[in-house]
Amino acid sequence: MFSKWFSKKEENSKPKTPEIMGLYLGGSFELDDLKLRLIESQLIIEGAARQHLIQAVGEAHLDTGGKILRFYTDDDAFLQVVLDGGDTENHITDVKLWYFYDTQTVGTDTQWQNLIKQQVSQPQYEIENTLFQRVWNAVGDESPPVAMTETTFELDGDTSQTDQFVMLYEREINDDACETLLVCAEEKIVNNNHDRCLVISTGFDILPADIKING
Repeated sequence: MFSKWFSKKEENSKPKTPEIMGLYLGGSFELDDLKLRLIESQLIIEGAARQHLIQAVGEAHLDTGGKILRFYTDDDAFLQVVLDGGDTENHITDVKLWYFYDTQTVGTDTQWQNLIKQQVSQPQYEIENTLFQRVWNAVGDESPPVAMTETTFELDGDTSQTDQFVMLYEREINDDACETLLVCAEEKIVNNNHDRCLVISTGFDILPADIKING
């Protein structure tokens, strides 16, 4: 009897993993094959999977009152859903599929400070001889990275927090679509030490109609 009571209390005390659009931790979804075939040749990514298993979910609250949800998949990708003003599908303002392009370890405090002050936010960012233009520009001469903290929920029940300093870039690939670039300086505490890295990802817009929830 007591073991049942404690188990129930422990279960209720666990943080609730975010869900939206039928997407949830441990679930899966499929992307429209035709859309990917039409656009993939114009993108940095190659060989994007059509079927994805959600292995972790991230949640970050923005200073503007909005929220970012990220559904990390088994294809080195994450489906990102941006909400503004609420937590329902009516509050979704943007959906993108991102693929990790490169991750570099930051070894010293000097490198970290230089990354935050100089590298993350630039007027232009180039990868593979492809130029992306900065999207988030400030009124003055400097456009500092946007700071946020992401809480990540994993399948085994573990949760972690990562401080992120991010900047968004984009380039036009045709009259109707853009490819986006996310440059992010990430920092988390692991065994009382700073674990820092530069993470670069590329992405593109996804419509709800492009997503089929498999369960």
